[in-house]
Amino acid sequence: MKIKLVAIGKTDDKNLHTLIEAYQNRLKHYINFDIELIPDIKNVKNLTEVQQKEKEGELILKKLTATDVLILLDEKGTSFNSVTFSEYLQKKMNSGVKQLVLVIGGPYGFSEAVYKKAQGKISLSKMTFSHQMIRLFVVEQLYRAYTILKNEPYHHE
Repeated sequence: MKIKLVAIGKTDDKNLHTLIEAYQNRLKHYINFDIELIPDIKNVKNLTEVQQKEKEGELILKKLTATDVLILLDEKGTSFNSVTFSEYLQKKMNSGVKQLVLVIGGPYGFSEAVYKKAQGKISLSKMTFSHQMIRLFVVEQLYRAYTILKNEPYHHE
């Protein structure tokens, strides 16, 4: 299985970028993983929230292939602890998923079209985090999940 993280906008903070890259490199030992960034929508001041979500949604859906399993990182999604998240990933691998696509939406969330296409939603927390920090959290949790699956000493219970 391959995992792709799709996110709107770039990471401005060099420290966050360095940490994301570090976990991304660690993750390569376990799985084929890639991050794809969608450029920020231009002229958002002239758009309503719905129009911005629709434009972002179109760009998100263009990143998908017919066989991709789309999972949204959404505050209303299923919450996991690290062990149950690793079990979730194992089930996806066992079911023959070719590519799991995790998506971090824009500041207003996702368009209706993206919600309809999604095959699941995951919540990382009930708290709100910056979109840039979420990227780090996702990559770290993926790394943690694979170390759990391999019984390696990164995660402690």
